[in-house]
Amino acid sequence: MIRPRGCPRLKSDCKGLGKIYVMNAIKGFLNYVEIKNKITSVLTFLMTLTFLFVSGKAIDRQKTLVFFAGMLFFDLTATAINNYCDTKNNRQTLQFKRRTALVIIIVLLAISLAFGLYLVYLTDLAVLFLGALCFLFGIMYSFGPVPISHGPYGEIVSGLFYGLLIPFLLVYINTPEEVFVYALKAGRLSFEGDIITFAKLFLLAQVPCCLTANIMLANNICDLQNDVQVKRFTLPYYLKGASLHLFAALYYLAYASVIAMVIFRLISPLSLLLLLTLPWVQKNIRRFYRRQDKETTFMVSIQNFIIIITAHTLLMLLGGLFANWSLR
Repeated sequence: MIRPRGCPRLKSDCKGLGKIYVMNAIKGFLNYVEIKNKITSVLTFLMTLTFLFVSGKAIDRQKTLVFFAGMLFFDLTATAINNYCDTKNNRQTLQFKRRTALVIIIVLLAISLAFGLYLVYLTDLAVLFLGALCFLFGIMYSFGPVPISHGPYGEIVSGLFYGLLIPFLLVYINTPEEVFVYALKAGRLSFEGDIITFAKLFLLAQVPCCLTANIMLANNICDLQNDVQVKRFTLPYYLKGASLHLFAALYYLAYASVIAMVIFRLISPLSLLLLLTLPWVQKNIRRFYRRQDKETTFMVSIQNFIIIITAHTLLMLLGGLFANWSLR
């Protein structure tokens, strides 16, 4: 049907264009926040939740869900800030106009803050302090006169805050009395922690710490030449060829931490079956050794993350279920 010039657009045409606009906006948003990479924080969360379950700890559903929402929205916020700043410095194009992109960051930050403050209301001031650290370093990672991601500390910060603080906070909000207690009286702050629990959390966090740091390390190795051109001197710049050896070593350290958890009876011996995934991981390591390219081989770091942490989580769950079944 031919519409005469000057005739109002048919309603069906408007609906079709509206759907296309909405779909493009959603696609642009998901690319802007790199939704595919959120699997790192989500899988770390599920791994910790599984550890709590197999350890026989009570899980507070409300606190856990609020924590998950705040964690996810702040992860989206941090990625959006990183892309907003990087596209400005590298003269790349954003999925939206810069003003719109900035509004998205503000909205995401406001939502994550709301969930974070609600979690503080449900818990205590320790969560406020640790949450504030997460927000501070998450923003400083990409924003400011000297962003963390522009120096040799990006792998350390991402590994610690994604790999350590997510497990630590999730365990603390569900079993605060088993982690540490504090008291503020007459202007004096007293703190008492359980060393054994801290050691357990340290071992638990080694897997996501190493795997998350390796994603950042692989990214910086692939971007090394471009980063130097924009005066961004990341860890691979200082390590030179040794950065590839560190890439491999971090995976072996992740496996070693699981073996240590079995030795200290934190998880079932069934978790030793995780070693069966080593050939696939090693194959990806060799592939990355041969070529370091953002388009073709960077994905091996994400593939290894998924392989190791998914298998680790499932084996922990199966080991816990088998132990409970055998006790009946």
